[in-house]
Amino acid sequence: MTPPVASLLQLGGPFFLIAGPCVLETDALNVQIARELAYIGEELDLPVIFKASFDKANRSAAGSPRGPGMVDGLRALARVREESGLPVLTDVHEPWQCEPVGERVDVLQIPAFLCRQTDLLRAAGATGRAVNVKKGQWMAPAEMAGAAAKVRTAGAAALAVTERGTFFGYGNLVVDMRAFAQLREACDAPAIFDGTHSVQRPGRGAGVSGGDPHFIPTLVRAAVAAGANALFLEVHPHPARAPSDASNMLPLRGLRSLLEEVLALRAIRSTSGESG
Repeated sequence: MTPPVASLLQLGGPFFLIAGPCVLETDALNVQIARELAYIGEELDLPVIFKASFDKANRSAAGSPRGPGMVDGLRALARVREESGLPVLTDVHEPWQCEPVGERVDVLQIPAFLCRQTDLLRAAGATGRAVNVKKGQWMAPAEMAGAAAKVRTAGAAALAVTERGTFFGYGNLVVDMRAFAQLREACDAPAIFDGTHSVQRPGRGAGVSGGDPHFIPTLVRAAVAAGANALFLEVHPHPARAPSDASNMLPLRGLRSLLEEVLALRAIRSTSGESG
């Protein structure tokens, strides 16, 4: 059973997983994924938080599907929580969304491209919910201290920060494995690794982002070995059919084996006395 979310998003808390589809789809698919995640989490004794967005406000093309919207999306997330027993996380994009979303979800997430938006950060923190802030692709880890302070001083129950890759020229991202220790120190919060958005190739698709999903396991293993406190992974039974982020998602069937490797690495770190 997943412990209270506020105890997960604390330094010294257990290793955990945030996972789900990029954007909410049908109730049947959302619940299918959530139940599989709950089953894997129970089998591996790994706390899991279900994630999915009700709106993808930063799609590359004007005509790309964005999701069901806030009202229908919150209903869908409530169904996921009811059917799977998992806590749920979703993105917020504007300050006015935070209060109604915070009444219905366990974790509010600030997208990377909005991590400097003071009013949004403070509104998310003021809900009293846990908040996960994704590091902007252009920001150094130490620069996230300001974002963390805005959320924390506004009243967030708990806080985490997520590394999702840093721009390397155009259309490419790299992950600096020093970032997890630096984020932890700068923000006094767990440092999560987003192993799926980190393999994006922005602007490389025809009106959508491209990606190199075959590198997800490599980067995930490296990040865990480097001390990431948790993982964020977008998963889908059939990534090619996903309406968003199809080119950089992990097939759901590959999740369990990757997590088994990850937990083995965590055990090695524990026996060697390494922290993080």
